[in-house]
Amino acid sequence: MHDETRTTLGGVGIWTFAFDPQPATLVRESAAETEELGYTAIWFGEAFGRDTFGQAALLLNATRGITVASGIANIAFRDPIATATATRTLGEAFPGRYILGLGGHRVDDTVHKLDGYPMPARGRAVATMRGYLDSMDAVPAHGPDPRPAPRRVLAALGPKMLELAAERAWGAHPYFVSVEHTARARHILGPDAFLGVEQAVILDTDLVRARELATAHVAGYVGQAAHQEANVRRLGFGDADIAGVPSRRLVDAIVAYGDADTIRRRVREHFDAGADHVCVQVLTADPAALPRPEWRELAPALVLERAAA
Repeated sequence: MHDETRTTLGGVGIWTFAFDPQPATLVRESAAETEELGYTAIWFGEAFGRDTFGQAALLLNATRGITVASGIANIAFRDPIATATATRTLGEAFPGRYILGLGGHRVDDTVHKLDGYPMPARGRAVATMRGYLDSMDAVPAHGPDPRPAPRRVLAALGPKMLELAAERAWGAHPYFVSVEHTARARHILGPDAFLGVEQAVILDTDLVRARELATAHVAGYVGQAAHQEANVRRLGFGDADIAGVPSRRLVDAIVAYGDADTIRRRVREHFDAGADHVCVQVLTADPAALPRPEWRELAPALVLERAAA
């Protein structure tokens, strides 16, 4: 899964969880507008809303040429056979437009709960992902085998998962990361693998209000996601930054907030650090609302940044 899929996805995309609560008609309308605004990709998360492949089909059908990417499809939710066959279907129907992002959070040998839902564990993260990819690649194609094959990326944070992303995928899609992480990821991935990073942003010139929202976002991840806490510790953040209310140093490293030019500068820093693509996740006071006004306001600055990337 390498040479024949080495097409370029540059520029700036959007990343959101907010499609799930919306009716399909609004999702289609918003996706079409996003493409018209000049963004290069639409990335979406997967929780307990729409199935990731159904969501991708909805977005792909609503647009003409923009890339649609799962960020990520959770390997805990489906068998590798289902993932492989659904990916091929989208790859055949929308050649070159779908990226399969894979990840998951089951990293030990105990049963635990994901958002309150009991999920049996599969094993250590890298070994589990490697086995999942092995199983996907072994699924025979009884229908059309799309060419080029759909690209896939891994939700990679640590060195071993980044190495696996370079070895077995098109590249990596790190989420909840700093510019320093982007530079480290590029070093580990090497010069050829794709690196598409998520950047959380808040478009608000009231910096006190924006910082409060940014702090809540960071606290939610480091307080509930062990892999995210481990990653920020690898970047040099300690107990003083993580325990209780996250430090401003950590918050400012993860979230860009302020006016459009401030956000544009952070995106540029990721490109300068080695990213091929940056997808911005606009945070607002209502996480269930589509941030369409912010996407519109940011587009001129970020599309210009795309041209410079």
